[in-house]
Amino acid sequence: MLIHGQCHCGAIAYEAEVSPGTVVLCHCSDCQTFAGGPYRAMIRPEAGTLEMTGTPKHYEKTADSGRVRVQGFCGDCGSHLYAMDPDGANLALRIGAIAERHELGAPVKQVWCSSAFDWAFDLPEEGRISTQP
Repeated sequence: MLIHGQCHCGAIAYEAEVSPGTVVLCHCSDCQTFAGGPYRAMIRPEAGTLEMTGTPKHYEKTADSGRVRVQGFCGDCGSHLYAMDPDGANLALRIGAIAERHELGAPVKQVWCSSAFDWAFDLPEEGRISTQP
């Protein structure tokens, strides 16, 4: 599936091929902090298909596991776009910046669940609001 993404201000844009139905949620404390929420959702592009315009800023973070991950984001608006290993391998796009995010399917895997909020796996349907009052 061809996807298109961009940061909030439009300074950085990309397109890539992904396999729908491969979304992963990460509950690690770093993802919670970066996202300002309980988790981050991501999808990996097919190898060699990511094409990007604009120049993201990078921030290297060493996780509690000892793994170094490079966070790619827009230096103007701050939108998080992806994370990858320092050598560029294992790149994962943040689905919030993808125009076709609703077509990617539900997450099929959740990682670092030991850091998840107690309520993260049992959200009730009642109380859901589809529009703001």
